[in-house]
Amino acid sequence: MTETVDRQTQFSGTSAVRPGQEIDAARLEAWMRDHVEGYAGPLTIEQFKGGQSNPTYKLVTPTQTYVLRRKPPGELLPSAHAVDREYRVITALYGQGFPVARTFGLCTDNDVIGTWFYIMDCVDGRVIWDTSFPDVPKADRRAHFDAMNATMAQLHMIDIEKAGLTDYGKPGNYFARQIGRWSRQYVEDTDAGRVPAMDRLVEWLPDNIPPGEEVSVVHGDYRCDNMIFDAKLPKVRAVLDWELSTLGHPLADFSYHLMMYRMPPETTTGLAGKDLEALGLPSEAEYVAAYCARTGRAGIDNLDFYIAYNLFRLAGIVHGIRGRVARGTATSAHARKMAEGVEGLADLALEQARKLGA
Repeated sequence: MTETVDRQTQFSGTSAVRPGQEIDAARLEAWMRDHVEGYAGPLTIEQFKGGQSNPTYKLVTPTQTYVLRRKPPGELLPSAHAVDREYRVITALYGQGFPVARTFGLCTDNDVIGTWFYIMDCVDGRVIWDTSFPDVPKADRRAHFDAMNATMAQLHMIDIEKAGLTDYGKPGNYFARQIGRWSRQYVEDTDAGRVPAMDRLVEWLPDNIPPGEEVSVVHGDYRCDNMIFDAKLPKVRAVLDWELSTLGHPLADFSYHLMMYRMPPETTTGLAGKDLEALGLPSEAEYVAAYCARTGRAGIDNLDFYIAYNLFRLAGIVHGIRGRVARGTATSAHARKMAEGVEGLADLALEQARKLGA
């Protein structure tokens, strides 16, 4: 329980703006007066504790609270930190009735605060950082899991043409393209170093992709701590952090989320080894069945490959954080500790792949 409280305390809420990530309040306020409908100052700026990639700020005014997400300052990889893509998909999904924050404006002028940024509504509720939901009454935990499940199924059933997102990604060959992308980022980020298990996965994964193509909007990092739950009800009020979203295979997205059942609790607040029944949580099989029922599937073949791929991908993301730590552009006080987990994640991914003959 101490670990849970510490994690909740570490990442929840706001603090003073971190050194090197300050914002010129006067310039931001001038931009908001011109571009944000209904804006009225004065403005107070705080920074959210959580988040590894795009610095996120709470903007408080007498009548409205906003959230600002920006590209981090410093040297960046070309394809990373695409806040304009985040803004586009959030705006489109909001228009389809999906639970995301309302957007107010996107700025692609570096002269305003130094990097691109966008403004959205600050949604009331709570973020749950521990996958076992220890601060939720046991009797309510299954309903909270079902809310996560239903919200992901809703995302994957969005009509991409109606949402205006047909060009939001390249349809087809999703696994091949993603494996290629994360392999390249891993190899090219020399500041973060090499990991033997990652080297093996870079070789093995492309040759073992299951057949079958499906296309939907995928979130890319769907976890309980990337959503805002209602303060009292088992309801998702907003899904957050769309930086990795694209058009892709829904089973890649779902199996990433499903990794919570196979991840160790010590470093990732995963559920592996925990007594799910005693915790009041659904089993992995029950969770899969609920998603399949909502999306019209008889089941999920090749689930083990999808888990291996996603563990590799997650290791690649954390490897990127290690690179940012090395370059001095990491955006969280906890980034250095998180970067230490690359080898463990890569080993877990390779362990899964070895079940399939890697």
